[in-house]
Amino acid sequence: MAMAEKEPIGFIGLGVMGEPMCANLARKCGGPVIAYDIRTEPLARLSTEGVRAATSAAELAREAGVVMLSLPSGNELLALAEGEEGLLALCRPGQLVVDLGTSPVGLTRALAERFARKGVDYADAPVARTREAAKAGTLSIMVGASAAVFRRLKPLFACFASDITHCGEVGAGQVVKLVNNMVLFEIGVALGEGLALARRAGVAGELLFSTLAKGSADSFALRNHGMKAMLPGNFPERAFSAEYALKDVSYALELAEALGLSLRGAELARARLREAIAQGRGAAYWPVIAELIAAGD
Repeated sequence: MAMAEKEPIGFIGLGVMGEPMCANLARKCGGPVIAYDIRTEPLARLSTEGVRAATSAAELAREAGVVMLSLPSGNELLALAEGEEGLLALCRPGQLVVDLGTSPVGLTRALAERFARKGVDYADAPVARTREAAKAGTLSIMVGASAAVFRRLKPLFACFASDITHCGEVGAGQVVKLVNNMVLFEIGVALGEGLALARRAGVAGELLFSTLAKGSADSFALRNHGMKAMLPGNFPERAFSAEYALKDVSYALELAEALGLSLRGAELARARLREAIAQGRGAAYWPVIAELIAAGD
């Protein structure tokens, strides 16, 4: 069900995940969509879906009723929010800003407070799953927002997600997403270690993982990141890279430090990702850490 107002829905950031999300939004929301990215190529592709290209983020902010953001990190989010032509300066009462990326919890809550002083609602709604899920409209979204804002957004999220979870007030979505990714990367380290150990001991990796999938070590990570990436050594670029993974686990550890927790498993995952980046594999799909482990590094 589309929103009642005729103002365009705005979408800023048309990268690996943002472009397919915006395409699904345009196909299904029932209203106009306006988008902006510093690159012209995704805007040209989205024009075939009826998406109108804005000439700047500022133009989009002036026109859209809801402004969705799919940005690489909290650094880009803050840069877009601040300044004379930033969202904080341009957004007006009644607008809604939605962060679909993974951002620090402290920054999320601070921005929400600043937007609230202008009468602008804010939600954090980081997405999970793959680019293929973004194309298929089957993402999982973890939402931090008031109940009223969540109700307003849920029909829009349903355009590109099959699982939409209201995690609590602003910031809660980021907490859940960071924990999700932190646990995933820790499992990834364990899978890489198990694979290296089995192969060194003369057991085929295919046999190992297929057997683990029948027992208590089974997991989504095993069946996807293990079987589809680590086993064949398939670590493409333009997937969820080691650099992005390092960002997310670092945000989780920053939150843990602020709350007085020591998370040694997450620290090991961070160390492995840093090693991959130092060896020039930062742009590769993050399960590339298995290569480092196999080499004995």
